[in-house]
Amino acid sequence: MKALRNYLNKVKPNFEPEGRLHAFRSLFDGFETFLYVPNTTARSGVNIHDAIDSKRIMSMVVIALLPAMLFGMYNVGYQNYLAAGTLAGASFWALFFYGFLAVLPKILVSYIVGLGIEFAWAQWKGEEIQEGFLVSGILIPLIIPVNCPLWILAIAVAFAVVIGKEIFGGTGMNIFNPALLCRAFLFFAYPTKMSGDQVWVANDSIFGLGNTLPDGFTCATPLGQVGAGTDVTAPLCDMITGFIPGSIGETSVIAIAIGAIILLWTGIASWKTMLSVFVGGALTACLFESVGSTPLHWYEHLVLGGFCFGAVFMATDPVTSCRTESGKWIYGLLIGVMAVVIRVMNPGYPEGMMLAILLMNMFAPTIDHFVVERNISKRMKRGSNSLMDN
Repeated sequence: MKALRNYLNKVKPNFEPEGRLHAFRSLFDGFETFLYVPNTTARSGVNIHDAIDSKRIMSMVVIALLPAMLFGMYNVGYQNYLAAGTLAGASFWALFFYGFLAVLPKILVSYIVGLGIEFAWAQWKGEEIQEGFLVSGILIPLIIPVNCPLWILAIAVAFAVVIGKEIFGGTGMNIFNPALLCRAFLFFAYPTKMSGDQVWVANDSIFGLGNTLPDGFTCATPLGQVGAGTDVTAPLCDMITGFIPGSIGETSVIAIAIGAIILLWTGIASWKTMLSVFVGGALTACLFESVGSTPLHWYEHLVLGGFCFGAVFMATDPVTSCRTESGKWIYGLLIGVMAVVIRVMNPGYPEGMMLAILLMNMFAPTIDHFVVERNISKRMKRGSNSLMDN
């Protein structure tokens, strides 16, 4: 590492404003800050911020996502071997490595396209390369079906980075969560690749691993079964452990819970936002269950689909969620309510978490505005009462 540091110090003058490679200064700075902790601080008004803050946050979120990603890889293999009827004779590593080989290209496409656009945009604007896509790049492959074509994924990633992030000013300035915007683009532009019964189970062998399934093989998710008006066949234990068809990283409640503990323990995610999402979803699901509007129990709504994943990793995004403490409660509650309402009231769209979070992303600044105005009014009223008492 010392030799690498010495080499970077040696070539760094070439990328300074007067150097012969100054046009690529943003690119060099991005690689240097990715490899090493910056030794500078950032000033904003009267506040001084450690320059590593955003990198530390992004790194911890990626670590928190690893359990869901690793289990998702295993489940991809599990579902393929289960569908082929060869699960009994397959080893743990066969299932995992098959899923690894199926998921890895999606991760690579996400990062190559997303970071490539970020690097090019930073060079064009003459700005520093931000670390924001380190999280979005791994979130995107985890919230899509395993059979989503790579070329479609590349288009969606480009749309999310350019339209959902860079035109707003880059990391920290975007209104909508880029990963969810990518999924929304995929769902509305290529609905047959994001929904239905043919997208959830990998159907081709890879380097001798896995099984080639028959053409036209179908396998519905539990929420898809509800939308089709059929009975849910998955037991509750499989819903919690994650051995069900679904988006790559969204099936295992246990793996997501491990990530939630990491985020809460490090103070990166707001427990108020996270808890209020589950409270809002549980109350709404109880209401629909009591009137017979849903065949699912209230707790099944919380463990199926992207509800847990969205509550832990999407709703708590510090950029697109509410910043005020009271606003976090309101924001989370409304996400939980809207997610279940969309699921129950729209049979054609059984998964409502994505739209619920995107909708509340739009209203988060408004919620914060009214919370702040209310606090100002209360303080002014207390100040006026104090002056009158004196």
